[in-house]
Amino acid sequence: MLVVGGGIVGMTAAWRAARAGLTVTVLDPAPGDGATHAAAGMLAAVTEADFGEERLARLNVDSALRWPGFAADLERESGLPVGLVRTGTLTVAYDADDAAEVRRLVDLQRGWGLDAQPCTVAEARRRSPLLGPVAGAVWVPDDHQVDPRATHRALHRAVTAHGGTVVRRAATRLVRGFDGGPVVGAVDDAGHVWHAGVVVLAAGDRSPALLRDLPEVHAPVRPVKGLTLRLDAEPWFDLDHVVRGRVQGRPVYVVPRAPRPDGTREVVVGATSDEKPDDRRAEAGGVFALLRDARAVLPALDELALVEVTPRVRPTSPDNLPYLGESGVAGLVLATGHHRNGVLLAPVTAAAVDAVLTGSPPPDAVAAVDPARFAPELWKVP
Repeated sequence: MLVVGGGIVGMTAAWRAARAGLTVTVLDPAPGDGATHAAAGMLAAVTEADFGEERLARLNVDSALRWPGFAADLERESGLPVGLVRTGTLTVAYDADDAAEVRRLVDLQRGWGLDAQPCTVAEARRRSPLLGPVAGAVWVPDDHQVDPRATHRALHRAVTAHGGTVVRRAATRLVRGFDGGPVVGAVDDAGHVWHAGVVVLAAGDRSPALLRDLPEVHAPVRPVKGLTLRLDAEPWFDLDHVVRGRVQGRPVYVVPRAPRPDGTREVVVGATSDEKPDDRRAEAGGVFALLRDARAVLPALDELALVEVTPRVRPTSPDNLPYLGESGVAGLVLATGHHRNGVLLAPVTAAAVDAVLTGSPPPDAVAAVDPARFAPELWKVP
């Protein structure tokens, strides 16, 4: 098997194939340096559920439920921790208008059977004594977090432990058999042809360029730029769960990692989404806006050291759902377009790859997301 793309999604596919006994090669010029490198790692199946996205919410919930088993298997096979922390998520509203919007979302989420528990400001402050003035709060006990960079390291080791190879080259095109036959490999930027019986396309926003010679496959993906900040906290900053805020209509999140042995911890701040290409530039206004909104919710962030600013793009489909499964062309499997949910959806991606490898039906939540849903024939008016 050849996997094009070595982020958390591609490495997950490679791990499942390698542990199934296949010979696996991953092509990526900088494995894990894309969206995976910036991701905060929130497993926010409930708090990210939004209007018009019930199918995505069901897929996210399915994958979130798989994370404990996925993490245990990966840690056992790699010998490395993935940083899964199961301490829940607190969502807070900055003002009355934000509180009204949070209530609308909670009503939607509870209507879908999701566990979102409105709580008083006093209850929220008991959970998070570092909170600033807020107008409302919701506790979500089953939205947790994991460390994406640690997970990627574990996946890399697990792939190589099973005999897989990670090649730091970029794929430039896919290779087909004669007369529009199956996909049989890819060409890299050195001109080398990598042959394979199955190719998994997990190249993020570069996927459409690699599909240009396959007119039968329609999987539009665009880059949506995001920015995360990493701060370093002293032991007194004892927040142990994710805090998500809505500040005058703007979303922000604060993700505290588990403490290091000396009691310090990393804290990740983020939430920006801009329709911009992957220029790796962090605009000053974006950094300011994130810090402004995050410290409105948690004023103590003012005392933390800012140690990293990370801009990256997320691969996003028109409906925010991934392309996951058989492409419709023999030999090509899609695993791209995961938008904000690449880390969260890693376990259900693994289950989908397992289904492809064994010829079994995919999980119900995956089956509800047709990888060919944007094919022209599906959009024709009768």
